[in-house]
Amino acid sequence: MAINFDPVNGIIDTGTAAWGIPRGTTAERPANVSSGYMRFNTTLGVFEMYIGTGWVSIASASGAAQGTPYSIEYLVVAGGGSGGNSNNGGGGGGAGGLLNSTLTIYTGTAYPIVIGAGGTVPLTTGLVGTNGVASSFGSLVSTVGGGGGATNSTNGVSGGSGGGGAVSGTSLGGSGTAGQGYAGGKGYVDQYYQGGGGGGAGGVGGNSLGDNAGGAGGIGASIAISGTATYYAGGGGGGTTYPGGNNNAAGGLGGGGRGASATQQANSGSPNTGGGGGGSANNGVPAAAGGSGIVIIRYLGAQRGTGGTITSVGGYTVHTFLSSGIYTA
Repeated sequence: MAINFDPVNGIIDTGTAAWGIPRGTTAERPANVSSGYMRFNTTLGVFEMYIGTGWVSIASASGAAQGTPYSIEYLVVAGGGSGGNSNNGGGGGGAGGLLNSTLTIYTGTAYPIVIGAGGTVPLTTGLVGTNGVASSFGSLVSTVGGGGGATNSTNGVSGGSGGGGAVSGTSLGGSGTAGQGYAGGKGYVDQYYQGGGGGGAGGVGGNSLGDNAGGAGGIGASIAISGTATYYAGGGGGGTTYPGGNNNAAGGLGGGGRGASATQQANSGSPNTGGGGGGSANNGVPAAAGGSGIVIIRYLGAQRGTGGTITSVGGYTVHTFLSSGIYTA
């Protein structure tokens, strides 16, 4: 049905049809607008209006009114994968996926925080490592758990960062998730058996080079969201069957656990880093578990939200979640 316009009073007849307004993502907000412009934000699921200083939500898709917007920086890290529990040199676990960026949230809104657990070591020798569990900030940000390390002649498992390969030069590391982490490294076979390193948030896992040691875990990402640059999401080191000493492959900076040797246990990924666990050796020396994830939120100025452990540093308020909870903006 045609819509009739009155130049003084505006719309006078819309019939029985619906009236559509512009819609698009947060990134698609128009640049040249004036106060009173309205649209539907498909990213946030809210109707919003421009008030001269920024966009303000009018109501959510469910009809609930939204509060005042403000910007936060977030770090969301998933749980790391466990090492492969091979009867030879198992691959290191991949680090949990990592995302660090900014977004707009709204006062009075409760955002559930989920902290992903690290992958557990398989109870049976000869099984690939277990993937870590995703972490999330409300429905807005979610990361992928780290991939488990390989065992025997399998490939590493894909994840936030991929698990390392094992026992064969053709055993590849698992792939990482774009924007969250990197692939695991290759395993190697010569006289002995060595696993590849798990990938990290800052780089690929190391390939075993046939030097009687597994591949090193991939480096994590250095993030200063808490005021001091700290590495998160390092990959686990690959295990080795070499019997002549402690040829452990190091875990990546950011909580990655070292790989096992014939005489030393593998190390687990550090808690609340998303680090991958180290791969197994032979002679019953098992792989290690991945580290749990973490969520950190910060914003400029005095405290506005609640939830987590709250600190102040450099003019920012910082909320750190080591376990699942609620952030209320």
